Order: sequence, then C-alpha cells, then structure tokens
Amino acid sequence: MRGLLVVLSMLLLVAVSQAHAAPSVATRTEEEQRTIDAYKRANQSVVFITTHTYVIDPLAFFDELKPQKGTGTGTIIDLQRGIVVTNLHVIEGALESGGSVEIMLANGRNSRAKLIGFDPESDIAVFQLAEVLKGVPALQLGDSSGLEVGQRVLAIGNPFGLYRSLTTGIISSLDRTMKTPKGALLKELIQTDAAINPGNSGGPLLDADGRLIGINTAILSQSGDSAGIGFAVPINSLKRILPELISTGRVRRPNMGWQVVDTDQGPMVLRVMPDGVAQRGGVRAIEQILTGGGAVRGFQRDIESADLIYKVNGERVHNRDEVEDSIRRTKPSETVRLTLRRGGIYGKERDVPLVPAWE
Repeated sequence: MRGLLVVLSMLLLVAVSQAHAAPSVATRTEEEQRTIDAYKRANQSVVFITTHTYVIDPLAFFDELKPQKGTGTGTIIDLQRGIVVTNLHVIEGALESGGSVEIMLANGRNSRAKLIGFDPESDIAVFQLAEVLKGVPALQLGDSSGLEVGQRVLAIGNPFGLYRSLTTGIISSLDRTMKTPKGALLKELIQTDAAINPGNSGGPLLDADGRLIGINTAILSQSGDSAGIGFAVPINSLKRILPELISTGRVRRPNMGWQVVDTDQGPMVLRVMPDGVAQRGGVRAIEQILTGGGAVRGFQRDIESADLIYKVNGERVHNRDEVEDSIRRTKPSETVRLTLRRGGIYGKERDVPLVPAWE
C-alpha cells in the first residue's frame, strides 16, 4: 500500500511540473523557417529614411513655407563603402525644396549620409553613409534574369512608419512598364502581390533565400494603399547603372535626336530634332517642319517618305522599346548601324551608321 502511495505521489508531482512548464514552441514548417532565416539575414540592411520638406501653405495669406515630414525605406547594398539605395521619389521633395534627409540604421542611430547620385529614368537615388553598422551580414545580390512568375518573394520596408515590416507574396508578372508622376517610363519592372504600401519604397525585394532581386518602387492603387499590385526595379537593372551613379553621380544615355513611334508596320521616325544625330545622318521623319520667314509654321505629314526602323546592329526590331533597348546597349563613341526602309515595311532598304550623342 505504501509503495502504491509513493508511485501516485510521483505521478502527481510530474503532472504538476508539466502543468507549470513553459509552453512548447509550435512546430515550424520548412517554408516558415526558410522565411524566418531570410528575414534575419536581410533585415538589418534595411534603413529608415525620414525627409523634411518645405511646401507652400495654401491656407496662408502670403506664400508661407510649411514644413512636412515623409518616410521611406533604403537598402544597404555595400557594407564596406556604406552604399544605400532608395527611390528618387522618396527624397525628391527634400531635394527640390532645400530640405533634409535623415537615415536611421537598424540599431536606432542616425547616420550622416551624402547623396552621391540619382537617376530619374530608373527612379533610383544613391547615398553614402558616414557610419556603417558593424557585424551586420552583407545583403547578397541576386540575379533577376532568371526570375519566374509564381516564384515566392519577400518584401521588407517601413510602411506607414512601421519599421522593418515583412510581407510575402509571389512574382505576378515580369517586364512591366509604368509611368512616374513626372512622366518618366520605368521599364523591366517586377510585379508582385506582396503587400507594398506607402513607406515601402526603396526597400528590398528578396527571393525565398534572402537574396536581393529588386528595389520596391511603386504600387498601383486607387486609394494609395496596397491593392496587391506592387512593382520593383530589378537588381540587374540596378547593377547596370550603379557603377556610373557612384562614380559620376548620374547616368549618361545615348541620344539619337529623334522621336520614334509604333505603327502597324513597326517603329517609324515621327520627328527628327534640328541638327541632331538622326537629321545629320539623313534620317527622314513622318512630320516635316514647315518654315517661313525664319519661323516654324507647322508640320507636314508624309509617311511615304519617312523611315521605318527595321534593324538595329543587324537585329530585327518590332517596336520602339526594342529600338531604344538595342541602342542603349551600345557604348559611348560606338557606331549604331541602322537598317531603314523608306516608306514602310516594303520600302527600299538601306544601312545608316550613326554615332549617338551621349547625355
């Protein structure tokens, strides 16, 4: 009997100790753990950007400047040099109004930063930090050329000021084009359904292993909040322009001195700029300038004598974007060989070598 009481007492003690034990951690799936590990590796490379701008107060009797504060995200892509990438639209208001930009690191400290370059055509701005966190793992740069629709992605940013928030989703589409409020065309964009909200701009878009594959840049929404349609600049596009941005502060691009439009036959030259590269090379446009008395009197349209752009450097082109992309791949002082057909697809073909003006 005494032995039975001893056994029952021991069982009671075990039950009581288990009741007061700390609750066990829920079992994580392999995918959950992969996401957790990716966030841990990447989140300290995300910085909080605060902008101070000055705008004219519409309610003031005189044109008084009223201070405004905005927030955004930046991504440290080079720890050794302290290079931070963000979107130009995040800091543009501060630049235009003579305001200031503050960058807060993951440890909560503000670091002085110098703007070293920006590019309106890709909506990218680059800063260099005066102080960099020590012991932060470097953000691994991925390769956006092999991305697939349906691939899982992670986005980290500061939406509505909520520091280093993580959202997840998939790649919804690739090679998207959208126009910025200032009229610049952003091309080759990654579309994602990962929640991107105001304040996310400039933050990293990561693959499932935490590699940087894009810089989140915009949302498509009627309300201004996430509607499941966000866009990011691909990392390969950033890699192409980053060295020039860091060394010179801007990106030079080839200028042919023309305006090209898409037609049902292919890309045709709509206008040529006076004394531009195209005009000097004898390229004929659809619209010819009519002058009189030294002044421009208007334009005369003549498609039959205009040039269709059939090939660029021997490659067949089918639209304006393909023309621009082919020319953009050339280097300064390099000759672009155009194959033109006068009057359209069935016109007489000729080759015209031109050297673009780089601006």
